[in-house]
Amino acid sequence: MNIHDGGRLRLQATLKSWAITAPFHITGYTFNAFDALIVELTDERGMTGRGEAQGVYYLKDTPVTMLAQIEALRAQIEAGISREALQQLLPAGGARNVLDCAMWDLESKRAGKPVWQLAGLHAPKPLLTTYTLGAEDPAAMAERAGAYATARAIKLKLTDDDRNAERVLAVRKARPDVWLMVDANQGFTRESFARLLPTLVEARVDVVEQPFPVGSEAWLDGLERPIRIAADESVQDRSDLAGVVGRVDVINIKLDKCGGLTEALAIAAEARKLGFELMVGNMGGSSLAMAPAFVVGQLCDVVDLDGPISLIEDYQPSVVYEGGTIWCPDTLWGGPLAVAA
Repeated sequence: MNIHDGGRLRLQATLKSWAITAPFHITGYTFNAFDALIVELTDERGMTGRGEAQGVYYLKDTPVTMLAQIEALRAQIEAGISREALQQLLPAGGARNVLDCAMWDLESKRAGKPVWQLAGLHAPKPLLTTYTLGAEDPAAMAERAGAYATARAIKLKLTDDDRNAERVLAVRKARPDVWLMVDANQGFTRESFARLLPTLVEARVDVVEQPFPVGSEAWLDGLERPIRIAADESVQDRSDLAGVVGRVDVINIKLDKCGGLTEALAIAAEARKLGFELMVGNMGGSSLAMAPAFVVGQLCDVVDLDGPISLIEDYQPSVVYEGGTIWCPDTLWGGPLAVAA
């Protein structure tokens, strides 16, 4: 389908930095803000589709590099482009994601139907989402976990030091009631994971995300797995699925990694066929970045869409966090009546 019906589009691309309440630490990286690229595509009838992307920081895919990719294609985009053509025009990554999501939003307005309906999905429902704790001093993480009073699921960022067992036990003591997962962001070795595993079992951790570095997927072969393992950095798009068959249980789908909602839906379908469970995650950002991922989340077993929780200000209208769940109103994105911020 061609979203412009023969007419031209006007492209507006804007860099935005979303300030956060405190630095956020993961293995090998600290975020002091969530930097984003926001794209608006407006057709000749004045209808506008919007998208936001953060890119993939560990691949040096940043809002600045994304903007350069898009500006290089401005003439082709403004002449009119389909989502199908976009998949071939740009590689997986933030630039394709932000354009793809803007196109879906515009299609929704032009068709007078919400994106979930265009994608052939059932009507959406609120989703239980994790609330994420950065890798900090164990006492600070426990305090933060207690402050997330409405959270029903918590995800702990762990790192490549010797305090991970303390972190997990401190958070579990502070929140004995919540579902728990941990994310190593490639920070473990086989040896450090083996040492930590009894603590994870004791603390009733349900999922361990990306324990080992990309390229070390063979470390998962023959590994004792009393806890589900999720692949994040090891699976960027559909081409990476075959390499983790039999090695992991869950695939974390992120729109910035795979290049948009179009590819995310395709990954979900292919991963299910291969027997994987599904997770949807995010690279941070505002409610506008969460909204397309919320559509994917309707297909997932694990949902990690808490990026806006740490923002000082958010895109408006915004997603709604209530009782540990996330809800995305059609007026934010992906609905025929969605409005500008």
